[in-house]
Amino acid sequence: MTLIHALYENSEKNPLKPAIITEQRTYTYEQLLKSVESVAAQLHDQEFHKGDQIVIIMGNEAEFIISLYAIWLVGATAVPINPNYSEREIAYILAQSDSKGMIVHPNQGGNYTNEIAIDFELKIDLPFDNEVVLEQLAIILYTSGTTGNPKGAMLTHGNLYHNASDVADFLGIFHEDRMITVLPVFHVFALTVAVNAPLFQGATLLLQKSFSPKEVFRAANEQQATVFAGVPTMYSFLLHTPTDYAQPLGTIRLAISGGSSLPTAMLQNFEETFQLKISEGYGLSEASPVTCFNPFGKQKAGSIGQSIIHVENRIVDDHGDVLPVHEVGELVVRGKNVMGGYYKMAEETAKVLKNGWLHTGDLAYMDEEGYIFIVDRKKDVCIVGGYNVYPREVEEVLYRHGSIVEVAVVGEEDLHYGERVVAYVTIKGEVDVQSLFVHCQSNLVDYKVPSHIQIVEQLPKNSTGKIMKRLLKNKK
Repeated sequence: MTLIHALYENSEKNPLKPAIITEQRTYTYEQLLKSVESVAAQLHDQEFHKGDQIVIIMGNEAEFIISLYAIWLVGATAVPINPNYSEREIAYILAQSDSKGMIVHPNQGGNYTNEIAIDFELKIDLPFDNEVVLEQLAIILYTSGTTGNPKGAMLTHGNLYHNASDVADFLGIFHEDRMITVLPVFHVFALTVAVNAPLFQGATLLLQKSFSPKEVFRAANEQQATVFAGVPTMYSFLLHTPTDYAQPLGTIRLAISGGSSLPTAMLQNFEETFQLKISEGYGLSEASPVTCFNPFGKQKAGSIGQSIIHVENRIVDDHGDVLPVHEVGELVVRGKNVMGGYYKMAEETAKVLKNGWLHTGDLAYMDEEGYIFIVDRKKDVCIVGGYNVYPREVEEVLYRHGSIVEVAVVGEEDLHYGERVVAYVTIKGEVDVQSLFVHCQSNLVDYKVPSHIQIVEQLPKNSTGKIMKRLLKNKK
């Protein structure tokens, strides 16, 4: 069984059920499959076969999903690229991935070499037969490249299938569900949680091109949405956007958060405002991406949850030995979801895959019930005069100040102490910066208190809404 096989099964069982609903049109499962087969036939006619790499440059369009599954159907490997990337970034991935061609949305624009001519409206009423197996390479996902050039995580059909099915089972995503798919589908979090998992279950995607709190509220009230997956930034905007709906989140029964740590104060504020609990999870591109989630109905504030089905998470020291509960160490992962390595980067692969375990680079601890709590990125820890300061702890304190909308804490070079703590914040209303210092001094030991707090209009974010801290260092 692969995700392609699941699409065939759902088309046979429920051919007239909506699979994807966009602003322009609705695709039933039967129509979705026929579109996938038509694009696959066009790829085959243009000499694209098993083992070829094919780039997709699209945003949240039904054509992205059709292209993805069509590429898989011909036995090729998909290489999704953020359409907002610069020419330099696109050129790097094209060359590094050895891609043979690219599929671009008809409305995308731009001059691309090796663009594949695809007619998405063409109807080829001929089933395309190609046996896809779990061991085949399905996708190369390029990391955001916060240090150096992006690395291409190689994921097989088995990696994607197991993670999609395990996430659906663990969270309880069913065929009756209607998922608001607004996260960027070229990103691995959306691809598994908001596309592959619901399609695997035969559910319906409510595909939105870009995030708008008002459109989320509308889908929850007028389109009977039942599941929403977002990043912390989206939950912050939902909290601060007024609406006329009596129940803004209407029929939504399951709210999922990932991509970056969800501040505890934001989580509690959201749950009090909307009377809906958020299940926070954790993942990374190299693990397809999900490794753990808060089980529905058993959430713990501040935790990324427990290991999902068929995945093991451990907390280890620098020697790889497992640490006792509540001791901070590196989070490592093992399971059928873990990548085979980085494409053409053997040395980089060896740094993260050790003795069958994927080393995440995140510092965490585990409690007696197996719930995991992220402390911070290993590389983000600030060392102030020999003391370790975890930026997330300082961020959590600042989020408890009523005026804070978003915050990012970084370590910057300091002549006397090695590093100093600096906070960048966005606020609502007017705030005296001194009150923020007083708030921190009341809740943190001296060396953890920011030496500087700067109010900014907005924090730099990537396409998924994740704050890019590297752009803040030494900014002021």
